[in-house]
Amino acid sequence: MTHPVLLHNVEHKDLRIRLGRGTRFGDREMLSPTFPAEFRNVLAHYPIVFRETGNAQRYEPVALFGFQDGENLFATPDAWDALYVPMAVARQPFLMGLSGDSLLVHVDLDHPTVSTTIGEPLFLEFGGHSDFLEHINSMLLALHQGLQSNAGFVAALLEYGLIEPFTLDIEVNDGSHHQLVGFSTINEEKLAALDGPALAHLHRQGHLIAAHLIVASLIKLRELVERKNQRAPVHG
Repeated sequence: MTHPVLLHNVEHKDLRIRLGRGTRFGDREMLSPTFPAEFRNVLAHYPIVFRETGNAQRYEPVALFGFQDGENLFATPDAWDALYVPMAVARQPFLMGLSGDSLLVHVDLDHPTVSTTIGEPLFLEFGGHSDFLEHINSMLLALHQGLQSNAGFVAALLEYGLIEPFTLDIEVNDGSHHQLVGFSTINEEKLAALDGPALAHLHRQGHLIAAHLIVASLIKLRELVERKNQRAPVHG
């Protein structure tokens, strides 16, 4: 359960945020939304694929942490085993809300990192934002702007028919078989076959390099399978 509320400097003057990472701190999601400006950092550790949105945008890029709901192969109870944590995860327990044209910070009061006794304070003793909260505000704005950029990126890929579904078959050390389904990626053959005007158009918009970064990130699927194998008992 979640309990997001608008952050208020009086009502929440005593709130603190525990900075730990890991499943004990809520890091149980199998994926996280991401965006082109973040791809370089994300692909250092995670495969980037598309999931369907169910809205007009149709697809959004996500970083994969596991192969099934609730499985984060980078998270142990008290740690996150990667140097970069995607922004949509790192911003928790905060989220951005919209009121007209204004962006407002909300906090999930039920998140396991929220405390009134230990952690980083959000507000100074005599009023004003702490440095930590200023950092969160900057992160939320960058995340909002980045996620907004996905619409143009996805639209350009769809214009040239570059998004296609894929299925990944996984055999684990314990003898079990799994499939990753319901996700899409870049059609490499169509990307390589684009003519000059199409390439120039994608390049001018900054979408060409983002598409290639997604293709490059797929090598991380092998590492993700290996992480799953390391957690599975050896069959026989």
